[in-house]
Amino acid sequence: MSTTQLYTKYTRVWIPDPDDVWRSAEIIKDYKEGDKSLQLKLEDETLYEYPIDLQGNELPFLRNPDILVGQNDLTALSYLHEPAVLHNLKVRFLESNHIYTYCGIVLVAINPYEQLPIYEQDVIYAYSGQNMGDMDPHIFAVAEEAYKQMAREEKNQSIIVSGESGAGKTVSAKYAMRFFATVGGSASETNIEAKVLASSPIMEAIGNAKTTRNDNSSRFGKYIQIGFDKRFHIIGANMRTYLLEKSRVVFQAEDERNYHIFYQLCASASLPEFKDLGLTCAEDFFYTSQGGDTSIDGVDDADDFEKTRHAFTLLGVKESHQMIIFRIIAAILHLGNLEIQGERDGEACSVSSEDEHLSNFCSLLGVEHSQMQHWLCHRKLVTTAETYVKSMSLHQVVNARNALAKHIYAQLFNWIVQHINKALHTTVKQHSFIGVLDIYGFETFEVNSFEQFCINYANEKLQQQFNSHVFKLEQEEYMKEEIPWTLIDFYDNQPCIDLIEAKLGILDLLDEECKVPKGTDQNWAQKLYDRHAASQHFQKPRMSNTSFIVLHFADKVEYQSEGFLEKNRDTVYEEQINILKASKYQMVADLFQEEDTVPTTAVGKGTPRISVRSARPAFKAANKEHRKTVGHQFRNSLHLLMETLNATTPHYVRCIKPNDEKLPFKFDPKRAVQQLRACGVLETIRISAAGFPSRWSYPDFFNRYRVLMNKRDLSKNDKRQICQTLLEDLIKDPDKFQFGRTKIFFRAGQVAYLEKLRADKFRAATIMIQKTVRGWLQRTKYQRLRRATLVLQRYARGCLARRLAEHLRRTRAAIILQKQYRMLRIRRAFQRIRNATLTIQAFARGMFVKRIYHQMLIEHKAIILQKYVRGWLARVRFRRIRAAAVVLQCHLRRLRAQRQLRALRIEARSAQHLKKLNIGMENKVVQLQRKVDEQNKEYKLLNEQLSMLTSAHSSEVEKLKKELQQYQQSQRGDDNQLLSLQGEMEQLRMELEKAHGEREVIEDSHGKEKDLLRKRISDLEEENALLKQEKEELNRRILCQSEDEFARNTVEENIQMKKELEEERSRYQNLVKEYSNLEQRYDNLRDEMTIIKQAPGHRRNPSNQSSLESDSNNPSICTSEIGDTEDVIQQVEEVGMEKAAMDMTLFLKLQKRVRELELERKKLQTQLEKKEQERQKSQVIETKTQVTPEHEDFAYNSLKRQELESENKKLKNELNELRKAIADHATQNNSSNDMQDSYNLLLNQLKSANEELEVRKEEVLILRSQIMKAAQQKDMGKNMVKERESISPNASWPNSDRHVDQEDAIEAYQGMCETNRLLEAQLQDQRREHEEEMEALRNQVDLMQEELEKQQQAFLQTLQLSPEVQVEFGLQQEITRLTNENLDLKELLEKLEKNEKKLKKQLKIYMKKIQDFEASQTMVPVERRSHERNMQVAVQRKEKDFQGMLEYYKEDEPLLIRNLITDLKPQAVSATVPCLPAYILYMCIRHADYINDDQKVHSLLTSTINGVKKVLKKHHDDFEMTSFWLANTCRLLHCLKQYSGEEGFMTQNTAKQNEHCLKNFDLTEYRQVLGHLSIQIYQQLINIAGGILQPMIVPAVLENESIQGLSSVKPMGYRKYSSTVAEGDSSYSLDEMIRQLNTFHSIMCDQGLDPEIIQQVFKQLFYMINAVALNNLLLRKDVCSWSTGMQLRFNISQLEEWLRGKNLQQSGAAQTLEPLIQAAQLLQLKKKTSEDAEAICSLCTSLTTQQIVKILNLYTPVNEFEERVTVAFIRNIQKHLQERNDPPQLLLDFKHMFPVLFPFNPSAITMDSIHLPASLNLDFLNKV
Repeated sequence: MSTTQLYTKYTRVWIPDPDDVWRSAEIIKDYKEGDKSLQLKLEDETLYEYPIDLQGNELPFLRNPDILVGQNDLTALSYLHEPAVLHNLKVRFLESNHIYTYCGIVLVAINPYEQLPIYEQDVIYAYSGQNMGDMDPHIFAVAEEAYKQMAREEKNQSIIVSGESGAGKTVSAKYAMRFFATVGGSASETNIEAKVLASSPIMEAIGNAKTTRNDNSSRFGKYIQIGFDKRFHIIGANMRTYLLEKSRVVFQAEDERNYHIFYQLCASASLPEFKDLGLTCAEDFFYTSQGGDTSIDGVDDADDFEKTRHAFTLLGVKESHQMIIFRIIAAILHLGNLEIQGERDGEACSVSSEDEHLSNFCSLLGVEHSQMQHWLCHRKLVTTAETYVKSMSLHQVVNARNALAKHIYAQLFNWIVQHINKALHTTVKQHSFIGVLDIYGFETFEVNSFEQFCINYANEKLQQQFNSHVFKLEQEEYMKEEIPWTLIDFYDNQPCIDLIEAKLGILDLLDEECKVPKGTDQNWAQKLYDRHAASQHFQKPRMSNTSFIVLHFADKVEYQSEGFLEKNRDTVYEEQINILKASKYQMVADLFQEEDTVPTTAVGKGTPRISVRSARPAFKAANKEHRKTVGHQFRNSLHLLMETLNATTPHYVRCIKPNDEKLPFKFDPKRAVQQLRACGVLETIRISAAGFPSRWSYPDFFNRYRVLMNKRDLSKNDKRQICQTLLEDLIKDPDKFQFGRTKIFFRAGQVAYLEKLRADKFRAATIMIQKTVRGWLQRTKYQRLRRATLVLQRYARGCLARRLAEHLRRTRAAIILQKQYRMLRIRRAFQRIRNATLTIQAFARGMFVKRIYHQMLIEHKAIILQKYVRGWLARVRFRRIRAAAVVLQCHLRRLRAQRQLRALRIEARSAQHLKKLNIGMENKVVQLQRKVDEQNKEYKLLNEQLSMLTSAHSSEVEKLKKELQQYQQSQRGDDNQLLSLQGEMEQLRMELEKAHGEREVIEDSHGKEKDLLRKRISDLEEENALLKQEKEELNRRILCQSEDEFARNTVEENIQMKKELEEERSRYQNLVKEYSNLEQRYDNLRDEMTIIKQAPGHRRNPSNQSSLESDSNNPSICTSEIGDTEDVIQQVEEVGMEKAAMDMTLFLKLQKRVRELELERKKLQTQLEKKEQERQKSQVIETKTQVTPEHEDFAYNSLKRQELESENKKLKNELNELRKAIADHATQNNSSNDMQDSYNLLLNQLKSANEELEVRKEEVLILRSQIMKAAQQKDMGKNMVKERESISPNASWPNSDRHVDQEDAIEAYQGMCETNRLLEAQLQDQRREHEEEMEALRNQVDLMQEELEKQQQAFLQTLQLSPEVQVEFGLQQEITRLTNENLDLKELLEKLEKNEKKLKKQLKIYMKKIQDFEASQTMVPVERRSHERNMQVAVQRKEKDFQGMLEYYKEDEPLLIRNLITDLKPQAVSATVPCLPAYILYMCIRHADYINDDQKVHSLLTSTINGVKKVLKKHHDDFEMTSFWLANTCRLLHCLKQYSGEEGFMTQNTAKQNEHCLKNFDLTEYRQVLGHLSIQIYQQLINIAGGILQPMIVPAVLENESIQGLSSVKPMGYRKYSSTVAEGDSSYSLDEMIRQLNTFHSIMCDQGLDPEIIQQVFKQLFYMINAVALNNLLLRKDVCSWSTGMQLRFNISQLEEWLRGKNLQQSGAAQTLEPLIQAAQLLQLKKKTSEDAEAICSLCTSLTTQQIVKILNLYTPVNEFEERVTVAFIRNIQKHLQERNDPPQLLLDFKHMFPVLFPFNPSAITMDSIHLPASLNLDFLNKV
């Protein structure tokens, strides 16, 4: 391939530019050999003629194709040169915001001067375990490569971070250490990784400062060795420091600061503990104010000081030592503020003894004030004869003071570094280490001194090591691929190093000049001119005799020799050091106690410690320097560093500073090229370009350039042979490429040539396609025009025809309209005349009729008047006649009445009159009359006896007459008494009627008030309804105005609540996970202690200490039956007032119950008072009469009540028991006919018993009443005999006209007395009832009045409120009422539930007794028939009797756990019922519950949980075993819920399953422990499945080529740099991952895991697939292309199809893939216009703004025909998305775990149907 083929028209080249360094141009004319210039066109369309040197034939550099621009690796560029490297870095930095780029083995890091979200924990996990080159360039990738090589090759590693000040070296080193601390965290509890990270704030405080180039510039170099053990966990660290810039302590340039610690201490000077330091603000001190501004934007010195103190504490620095450190730093500041007064023209000087700063300096360091004042201004000169004390000049004193300050700070710096190393030191043996070198880069300034010389010397050494390592790697690559290689000529800087460090080199001559007593910088420079003038790396400036130039590898640097000797000596006077050694503070004194020789550790421990102390002070001057100068010590430490680096595998990070203004994402090409040349990146490019920089694997090359092959070659199977044939045909020069074992190696430019051929092929194919398409388009356009013309003609002709037809139709229509209009006009005129005629006729006829009507009306009215007058006259005459007749009748009737009155008066004195008076007693008198008639016969007999005894008892008759007279008198008194009783009765009736009237009045008033209240309430309800309508109207208006916003807020609130719920559940499950981890750790420690002690002991599992306690010792409240208030109060007393106070419902119940008890107390008190009054009345009555009807009724009622109460109690007990048994038995669905018959029999027995009981009660009552009546009649008979004897036979009734017998009169009298007594008793009963009724009414009225008053008060209060508050108050009242009703109902419900539970328990007991009785009755025939049956029938009978319980002995429990849990394999029970172990365990638990053995239940559940944990610990990576025990644990949890007896879990149970419920124990706490165990097993299951799937995700989802043909458009030029890339193709396909998912699904389904849990498992796994794939996509440029988007979308659709096939679409797993789907769509969408930006923003809702921008920045066109995503488009996207509140992190947390839910899933299997297989070896279990 000749030059003329490359430099053709349209080829782009790079030409030098004074501003941009390099500028792009395009050739507009082909180049021919011999042309003196090249015709170019710049990017601004200007023409440019580039001159060509014919002798050197130096043509401009060729530009790489756009497809290669933006590569991750600079060596992947086809043309490797400086402009290509610069342009690639610029494009990546400015357009894609990528700060990291590979350059072979070097990571180029450009400082963005902005905090980027690419260093979070998830990014560390994303790079962990990945090969270098697979992901985007990153500092974590380099750290992972070093860590991986250390673990695999067991060889020490080093990461060398270099760059100039402000390039980001310290930050890069810090992130590398953070990666190691995260990935290789310590296995112990020492937190050594935290201490390693904590050393950074301290070192930044004491070693970093603000410079003009960097706000946090490290002013020293450090090498940190991080030690690892055999398991590659961090065990310790060690730090070496190099060349601290001590001069910064006493001098700072403009806009620079001293070390941060000075400003941090000044910012915290106001703290109480720092009052003694005497500090103020930093502007008041000379050493901190020379640079001007003492603050840094965005930096809080006080806050940083707190971090520094915290880091000191973390590293074990005592508070006392910290205070000494701060005192020393404050003393340095006071030292700088000393006022030195000159004397004798500056030849002498002094310091005032009253100087405040000197006093503070001496007190802070604990030294003597007078000595320090003296020796600051004097020095001692020692000779062989005598010693002189000489005053120093002002200049010398200032230099000595500054030297002392520098020396104190350097010693303090070294002490802190040593203490940090002690804190990071470990006693564990170090297996390997990784070193991180953070060292200054190549520096060149306008004035370069001793510091720059040492820095550049160190960079020369590092560059030599870098060159040799790069060359070695290139050589190893060629040898590995077995291709011939020739020696590559690379720059060797050994001559420059020899110039510096060889014998009689620059450093040797410097040390020699320092030994000369009066050596000067000019003499040293002259020696350099004389010695090295002939060296090719040394030059003398033309205009200076004190400077020299060294040609370094990066650039030539001019050094000013002034100050070299002084800085190399670093002199401090011994007198001042001796004063410090005598400090009263031990730490200050220890800082300056030095040994005679510098220890070997001090060489690498930092800046050399300088002293003027000599072993022989009498023979050596006091101002002599150390034996080893600074240069010599630095050379030794550098040699030690190089030895360490050469013994390790180095990894390089080159930090680039993009601009000097420290602006974010601004790229200065001049500064960047300068640093690229200085750091060796271009040298790496040159070494790569000298060999074969472009390397392609055979499959990648075949896929990329298959378009250049013919069909005959493509038919071959050997891809390597096809590639060889193609290259031999295309590239004629065999030296331009080489074939390795696995790769093809190309010279520089060959890939670009192949790309050109490929583009030409595509261009030719494109032209052919365009030609064909354009022809087809033209033909289509012609045919479309022809068809359109025909259609237009057809439509035009049709339009003309329609126009003619329309004209004819309009003409005909006009004629018809004229005809109709004329007819209508004539018709309207006729109608108008006709209507007028009819109107005239109507008015005329109406007038005639009105006249006739008025005449008839007048005549009718006259007739009516005549009629009324005649009627009135007739009525007057009739009234007059009727009045006369009435007067006559009145007189006649008065005469008759007078006559009747006389007869009535006569008749009033007779007995008949009494009957009329006693109208109410007619029935009883009739009865008495009957009795009198019956006793007439007896009276006649008695009369005969009286006549016979008249003669014998004449004297007695006289006495009887007297008694009769007395009796008659008493009878008159009785008549009066009867009248008075009748009067009282009438009065009582009147009072009763009055009371009834008052009651009616009260009821009427109450009704009226109630009606008024109802009316008012209805009015209020109407007003409320109106207010509600108004409110609803306002709400509707508000809703109409803000419906969208309200809906959005509601959705957001719901989402937020769901999110909070998920977060709370996630936090809870994380706590469970942490608890399991702690428990696991505790078990591990316990095992270790057991092994150490060699005495195995039993320790209780801590997971059960808090929850696994006996139910009998701590009963749960939920299991106690709370029926009434007394139970509630007892519960409150047992549990405590704190828990009771928290139950508001319980409190309201108690309050309501108290009110009810108070009302009952009042009622009982009133009843007691009434009873007391009645008792007193009854006692009064009993004193009057011994036997009264009231007493009789009371006795009868008492007997009846006692009988009824005794019978009622018995019946209640029996009836309740029977009802409970019958009701509970009826709920069990009456499973058999025998039970139905027994049920009917019980009902019949109950009915017959009730009937018989009623009959017996009636008989008892009748008998007792008869006995009472007989006794009463007997007493009455005796009284009557006595009365008869006292009555005279001649007695008569004085007021009767007819004769009455004496016996009849006596009987009548007795009947009257009895009647009076009965009436009196009735009256008393009525009075008592009336009083009770009146009292009840009064109480009711009082209650109503109270309620009315309350309502009136509430009503008045509500009237004073606003309408809104009235509505709210009404709602509150209604809520209160409903609450009271609800409480009543709830209390009733609880009572019913309590009774129901009691009845259920009794029914179960009765049913068990019945079953036992039936079994005992059927046992005999069964035993008789058992001998006749065969074995099969006997087995069936046994299964039928199985009650679903398994019995075992206590000593068999370990065997049960071992056979059923510990040693059980899932395959052993694969053919049985799923979750068989869980069912067996529950049956064992049920038997322990049946026998009420709480210890057995506790022991079994505890052993089960511990056994499951032990199995999971043993099989921590077995998915099948973990899934098996997850299914069994969940099933056991479901069984404990299903058979707990709680109503909520028994809704789906059958009657048979309800029989298997637990009877005695509440295992709620164990259910919680099992829930925790289920969560732990679930998390372990997810971790196992994730560990299996994670290596498959990226190859299967992102890299798998499911759609054939897309691989040919894969972006090119990506290389693998990690040595861990395995040989061959070991990637996974999507089918393999789907097969693995099928395996997971089948295992979980076969083992009976709940479908809801399976759905959650796959939701979690698909989230991990989404997170890992998306994270990898966001960190890989090679997969961000259109073809990958299409491939990715197809792969995701396959996963979605798999979800649908497994019926998992409801699990939410597909939704977790939404971010990945949107990322694939984003790769396929157009990315050009503003509409495209809006479409992307509306589509990518699941992606964050940073993720969208990152994908757009990473997007790589697959060929040159596709345009890149412009920066303007990305800015437009960011503008559209700026309102989003997205989280700051870039990557997804693939370790995030959704909270798991275990929904209740009852089983349909009954316990008695489960069969125990013999393979389980559970023969010791007995079926019950």
